[in-house]
Amino acid sequence: MRVLLTGISGTGKSTVTAHLRRRGLRAVDLDGPHYSHWVEVSDEPDPTGPPVEPGRDWMWREERVEQLLDEAGEEPLFVSGTAANMGRFLPRFDHVVLFSAPPDVIAERLATRTNNPYGKRPDESARVLDQITTVEPLLRRVATLEIDTSAPLERVVEIVTALGGPLRPG
Repeated sequence: MRVLLTGISGTGKSTVTAHLRRRGLRAVDLDGPHYSHWVEVSDEPDPTGPPVEPGRDWMWREERVEQLLDEAGEEPLFVSGTAANMGRFLPRFDHVVLFSAPPDVIAERLATRTNNPYGKRPDESARVLDQITTVEPLLRRVATLEIDTSAPLERVVEIVTALGGPLRPG
C-alpha cells in the first residue's frame, strides 16, 4: 500500500510524516534534498501550474523516488511531498491525500514553523497563499481524499494511518 500525502506548504505534510515515523510506520518526506532539488524552468505557462519561484521549481529526483517506490514492499509506505513532476508517479499510489487548511492557518504555520525556513519571508508566504487558488485545485483533481489539517494533529494522523490498512503486530 502506497499513500501520497500532498498539499501546498504549511498544510502539515512534514509534521504528519514525522508522527507516522514515530509510530513505527514507513514514512518518507520527499521535500528534503535527498529526494528533491531546485531546477531551472521556463517562464512559459505550464498546465501543471506556476513554478514555486519565477524561473525555478522544486522537483522530485525521479530516479530516487522511483527506487523508493520500487522497494516499497508489503508494509504500508507513506510518502509526503509536492512537486511539479509528481504527476508521472501518481499511478503508483493507492491513495493520494490532499492536505488543505484555511489561509489564516497556513499563514500562521509558515510564520512559526521551525522545521523548514521556506515561507517565512513575506514574498514566499504570499506565494504560498496564492497557491491555494492556483496549485491546490490541480492537486484536488488527482486526490482520492482531502483532509482539512486544521483538525487536531492526532485526528489527521489517525485518518492517514487508517489508509495503510490494518497494522501487523511487530
